[in-house]
Order: sequence, then structure tokens, then C-alpha cells
Amino acid sequence: MINAERFYIDGAWVEPLSAGRLEVIDPATEAPFLTIALGSVADVDRAVAAARRAFPAYAQTGFAERRELLEAIAAVYERRLDEMAGLITREMGAPAAFARDAQAASGLFHLQRAIEVLRDLDVEETINDALVTREPIGVCGLITPWNWPVNQIVCKVAPALASGCTMVLKPSEVAPASGLLFAEILHEAGVPAGVFNLVNGDGPTVGQRLANHPEIDMVSFTGSTRAGIAVAKAAADTVKRVSQELGGKSPNIILDDADFERAVTNGVANCFSNSGQSCNAPTRLLVPAARYEEALAHARRVAEATVVGAPEDPSTVIGPVVSAVQFDKIQRLIEAGIAEGARLVAGGPGRPEGLAAGYYVRPTVFAGVTNDMSVAREEIFGPVVAILAYEDEEEAIAIANDTVYGLAAYVSSSDRERARRVARRLRAGTVHINDAPEDVAVPFGGYKQSGNGRECGRYGFDEYLEVKAMLGYHTA
Repeated sequence: MINAERFYIDGAWVEPLSAGRLEVIDPATEAPFLTIALGSVADVDRAVAAARRAFPAYAQTGFAERRELLEAIAAVYERRLDEMAGLITREMGAPAAFARDAQAASGLFHLQRAIEVLRDLDVEETINDALVTREPIGVCGLITPWNWPVNQIVCKVAPALASGCTMVLKPSEVAPASGLLFAEILHEAGVPAGVFNLVNGDGPTVGQRLANHPEIDMVSFTGSTRAGIAVAKAAADTVKRVSQELGGKSPNIILDDADFERAVTNGVANCFSNSGQSCNAPTRLLVPAARYEEALAHARRVAEATVVGAPEDPSTVIGPVVSAVQFDKIQRLIEAGIAEGARLVAGGPGRPEGLAAGYYVRPTVFAGVTNDMSVAREEIFGPVVAILAYEDEEEAIAIANDTVYGLAAYVSSSDRERARRVARRLRAGTVHINDAPEDVAVPFGGYKQSGNGRECGRYGFDEYLEVKAMLGYHTA
């Protein structure tokens, strides 16, 4: 059994200094399945002190040594992948196959990519008589969400370890089990004491202390824009680096020359994947006005074919959303869409038929949406797609960019050059052309209120490295 009521600090599982406890709810049953300890400021201070002590020695390790460490972690992770998938299903409701092949597997992919980057990484260059080098930034505070729990943990921890940093992780208290197992994996793989530390807790206590702690050199945060603003404000007094991956309201432009059935089908299915709980989900489907009814028919078909059910059922396509809080938010926004004049094509308020318990949401499609409606402006984080009409390419681009977010965008066309031209004009950190899949080798992050900084691949290392210029290095 995982060490749910202890924290991992300085290479050991330790008793918390605080008395707080929290039940973790299985969203498929609404029943608790785990109790975790909630950390205090004192617990965070103890973990940060351990990371600070470990930093000088770990920062001096070479790339080869760190690569060997990551390879050891990857080997243990791969052996325990099924265990990881099972915990992800319990904590956030992902269907069993999706939990293994997408959620849990993503952690392994990030480890493997960090190993590849380390093989070729060059952190030094000569400019005139100076040597310019990049070195580990120091002690990092890592704050991760519940929707892709281990993906977001590993895409921070792997480059931090590879860069020579030490760290304190705060997983989401809503879905903490995968983080606890990941700490076990790191321990088994031989990560030196103090290099990685984990303290569970809530945002206002543990997250706030990580953000404002004077001995934390950088904070990497993934979560809502509202919470990201709070983290940035808390970090400002100590002028530490803050890297953030925040909310999204991603447009999906289907151009009039696209393979329409394929593009709409894939776009709606992508929106519903993970029960709509992905920050880069294509939640605004933009289609030509002349083909609007055709788009609605395809979207309705996808929604009606999307099986919502228990995560362990092999026929399930999407499971529950993560919590009662999330369920209630989605219901409120579906009701707001109806009240503001959007038309339901499929789904709607309430649970799917036959599912009286669990945080299950009906796959929902809205038509008649304008870009000023709540369902087009707010991040719903559920299986809800809003379909908007446009008259021409210029209007489609204008609607797509008319958002405070800029995390991801999508465009489909049978003309590759046309798709590329539109993609260049979309104000988003990632643009998927013709349903191109995710790739952990390329940078991920957003424009505007979707955050700053980038994660994944080689670009993900930049957040954990400082730049130093040593003048006269070659001639002094």
C-alpha cells in the first residue's frame, strides 16, 4: 500500500508535522478510497531545507550520471506501469485502457525523452573570449493538477532531475495517489536523498508556501488561470522564476475544403476524450456557415456513440469527471449555455441514463453558439463542445483568436499550404494541423492567459537552467 499519510522528505517516508487529513474520493462511486496527510508550512519548510542541502552535490553531477539515474527510474516506472494506471483510474476516473495507454504511459514517454535530450544537450558556447554556460537554477517547487496527474508530474520532474535541480513536489490533493507511487519509484531507482521531496496538501497552504518560500528558486505550476495568478503574486516578493501552464479554450477550425466528416468526428471525439478534462481540448468547433447542419449531424452522431460508464468496463469510452466540484461546475455552465440561447444538439444537464451515482456527465453538443456566450468563453473542463459558424477564413481566424487564452488550436484542410497559412495566424502555443497527434518532443505551453514558459522535450529544460557568462574565460 502506498504511503498515503506520510511525506517523502530527504530520502525517507516521514510523519507529517501537521494533523490534517483528507479523504480522496473515487469519482466513479463517490466513495472515499484513500486518506492522505495534508501538509503545513512547517512540512514544506522541512522539505525545502532537504532540497537545499542536496542541491550543491547534485548540481555537480555530470550528464552521464543523471542519464543513468533517469534510465533507472524509467526501468522501475515501466515495471510498475500497470500499478500506476490502476491508481489513476481510482483517483480521477480514467477508463482502464486509457489510464494505461495514455495517462500512465505518458510518464514513461517523458522520462525516455529526457534521456534522449541529455545525450545531445550542449550547455556551453564561446562568445568572443567569454564562456557562456547554463547551469541548474536551484531548488524547484513543482505544483501539479489532477486531470493528467502523472503526465504533469513527470514532465516537470524529469527535466528538473536531468538539469541538476532539486525539488519539492505538491501533487493535486484531488488525485494524489499517482504522485505517491511516483515517489516510491524514484526511491527504488536510487534518487539521492533530498533531491526529490513530496508534500501533499492544499493550494492555499502548501502551494502558497512553495510559491513564496525564499529558498525556492523557481516554481513550475500547472492548473487554472485563477490559481496561476495567485502563484505568480505569491512568488513576486522573492523574484523567483515562475513557469505556468494554465487554462485554455481551444478553437478547432474546419475549413471548407477539409474532409468534413473525418475532421468533425475527430474534433468532437478529441474534445470528449479524458471526459473533456484536458486544458488543450478543442472545445470550440468552428465550421463554415454553409455546412453548419452537416457539422451538427456528425457531432450528434459522435456524442450519441460515446459510451459513458464505469472505468473498468471495456466498452466505456469516457468515465466520470474527477469530483463533485467539477461536476457541479460543468452542470452550471451547461445550464448557462441553455439560458443564453444556445441550442442543445446532444446531451444536456444531468447524468447519463442508468448512472445514478458517480460524477458522470452527458456528452454535450451546443449549436447556435456565438463567441460571447459562456460556453464559448469559459473553460468548462467537461465533455462539452460548442459549434460556431463562420462566413470566411478571415472570420474564422478572428473568432479563433478572440479569447483570453492561447494554449492550443486546431485547423483542418485538404490543402496543406492553406492549413499552414492559417496555423501561422493562430495565437496559440501549439497548433495541430489535420489532427496531428501530441508529441512529447515538442514544446508545450501557451500565449496570453494560458501561461508562460514551455514544457516537454528540449525546450522543457530551459525553465530549469540559468545562464552564466564568464568573461575572459579563454584569455584572462
